[in-house]
Amino acid sequence: MRLPVTISLFASAVLGASQFHGLNYNPKRQDGSCPNVYQVQDDLKTLRPFTNKLRIYSVHDCNQGEPVLRAMENTDWKVELGLWVNQDDAVYNADKQELLRLASVFDFTKRVDAIVVGSESVYRKEQTAEQLAAKVREVKADLAKIGLQGIPVTTSETWPTYHQPLIDAVDFVNMHGFPFWEGVTIDDANDKIFQHIYDLQAAAKGKKVVVGETGWPSDGDNYGPAVTGVGNAQRYMQEFICRANKENIEYYWFGAFDQSWASTNNASNVEAHWGIMLNDYVTPKFQQPFYTCDADSSLPESSESPEETFLSSPPASFETPVETPSSGGSDSTPGSTFPKCRSR
Repeated sequence: MRLPVTISLFASAVLGASQFHGLNYNPKRQDGSCPNVYQVQDDLKTLRPFTNKLRIYSVHDCNQGEPVLRAMENTDWKVELGLWVNQDDAVYNADKQELLRLASVFDFTKRVDAIVVGSESVYRKEQTAEQLAAKVREVKADLAKIGLQGIPVTTSETWPTYHQPLIDAVDFVNMHGFPFWEGVTIDDANDKIFQHIYDLQAAAKGKKVVVGETGWPSDGDNYGPAVTGVGNAQRYMQEFICRANKENIEYYWFGAFDQSWASTNNASNVEAHWGIMLNDYVTPKFQQPFYTCDADSSLPESSESPEETFLSSPPASFETPVETPSSGGSDSTPGSTFPKCRSR
């Protein structure tokens, strides 16, 4: 049955009102243990009304690349696969080798939107911009050798540490921006992050700028004038997403689920409170719709989920996850850019 135009537009607005371009996702369980493919499948079912795109931070940590890609088979899910980069190049090399192994098992051309080499490695002073740019180029070359040169490769950095060598090396700029960590009020938060976006767009010389992480914590200590809380988190979401949609800026929201383990790996007690879902894996944090945009804002795709087929038995190639240590964070004062680092 064809709906009248006005009803169709209203229906589209309602369906799009809790949609995200993408979500940052760590499949670890609330106690920090590694996930199995069935737990990831359950997560995907929970998240599908909100997006069909995820970013993960490491394919080797907890061997999470395998269960994520396996759980996405026979669905419309897409993923950005991360390689963790710190001061120990053995960590990066292990991630890179696992990436290449996964490429021999799964069809990356159908499932993988991008490869993200490192997350805030320069900000944490674990790599120089030149060292990280070399790793980006190395991953590009390794993918080209196996016929996957069409998959974009980038790195994620905070906006002030996305230096020119990185901009030159990546296929698109993937910036992190958190006005909360700059100690600004919720009233000024969106103007603040969009100014950072515009500044990087000017420096990127025509390359696309994607917001790889942004969000606002719903609980924990305030950071100077930046006040935590569900209301402020939802307001930041509303204002950012509607403006990003209107300006055709792609983004990956931080994050999918509240993560109880996160605060044990970081200095701040807000780190467990960035998700759109509570830590029970099923309950939305915010009243729905999560946001509503003006009629002239571009809307994400419909949140109707296609039929998805999930595994009924474990895949023969699935490996037992092995957990590796995660990175911690450091303190600073309001006005400094990113005083706490998220870990894998």
